[in-house]
Amino acid sequence: MISQLDFVEIVGVCAPLDDKYITKSAHRFNVPVIAAGTLNGDTMPDNVDIGITAHSFDYIGRKTRYKPKIGWIGYHPSLLPRHRGRSAIEWAVRMKDPITGGTVFWLNSGIDRGDVAYQDWIFIDPTLYAMEPKKAAKRLWEYELQAMGLRLLKQALTDIHAGIIIKKPQVKEYSTFEPNADVKDVYKPDLLMLEQFASTSS
Repeated sequence: MISQLDFVEIVGVCAPLDDKYITKSAHRFNVPVIAAGTLNGDTMPDNVDIGITAHSFDYIGRKTRYKPKIGWIGYHPSLLPRHRGRSAIEWAVRMKDPITGGTVFWLNSGIDRGDVAYQDWIFIDPTLYAMEPKKAAKRLWEYELQAMGLRLLKQALTDIHAGIIIKKPQVKEYSTFEPNADVKDVYKPDLLMLEQFASTSS
């Protein structure tokens, strides 16, 4: 979808070299590939207007963030500032959130803390709460949040191209950050207890 915008030229991508989607597509269109984990200010192409990340687990360092002329935008599959962290979708399911969504934001030195540009939301199907959280998160991503991210990124790029820059600071009072759900002992009931306490106290 993004590559179909006539004013966009993709000058490089960063992904695992054996990735069968991004890397394979890049090779098909002769777009340079930077191996995941090696992107920095030196390996990044010159003369870049804007950098884009989407549900990425790689941290973008200061030198890399400042190299593009406009900056970096990222897509995070939650309604930031809620559910910062790499397992945002899974924690929305674990905490039985009735609503979730996606956010395009401007990268800064924090993890998922940059100014918000665009957001959209969806209801979470209650039947997903009965599923194994990782499977439910995968379904939400594939059927809802992935397409939402493409749509929001397309809107962001279209507006930026037209000179429209939206930056709204995140409201830190509503922020949450949960750990990586792939860590073996990550499931800590006290996180859910704190969430329930916050809900009943508000």
